[in-house]
Amino acid sequence: MSSIHEHRVRTLDGVETTLEPYKGQVLLIVNTASQCVFTRQYEGLERLYERYKPRGFAVLGFPCNQFREQEPGTPEDIAKFCSLHNVSFPMFEKVDVKGESAHPLFVDLTERARGIFHTRIIKWNFTKFLVDRRVQSVLRFAPITSPAEIRDELELFL
Repeated sequence: MSSIHEHRVRTLDGVETTLEPYKGQVLLIVNTASQCVFTRQYEGLERLYERYKPRGFAVLGFPCNQFREQEPGTPEDIAKFCSLHNVSFPMFEKVDVKGESAHPLFVDLTERARGIFHTRIIKWNFTKFLVDRRVQSVLRFAPITSPAEIRDELELFL
């Protein structure tokens, strides 16, 4: 696959699409979970999204239930959670981000930006991938890295 924009994804309301609508934007792609210790990062992700959206930036959330089943809900449950927590950035249907069932988008991202010790494995919820406009540079951030801590790198990509 030549571009991450070609990957097929489903929105929370079940519409199949690609990431083509985000072509030319700086993206922060995050595997999320509503019952994780890092769930509080939704607020920081939303702040980044609102602040930088006018400059061609988007946060894309992909719920994942692979880590201690911290995202057990249905798409409707996830949408309700996001609504209650004022999340306005695009959210997609639940995906696997590791193992044989990993979504091709996350296989691609982990190939482009490996983690600690050069591993492809995503180890927890809220792993973040910052993708430049041309998908020439992809940076990976650990779950413990808050959204505010990536602002400098984000500014460079914008």
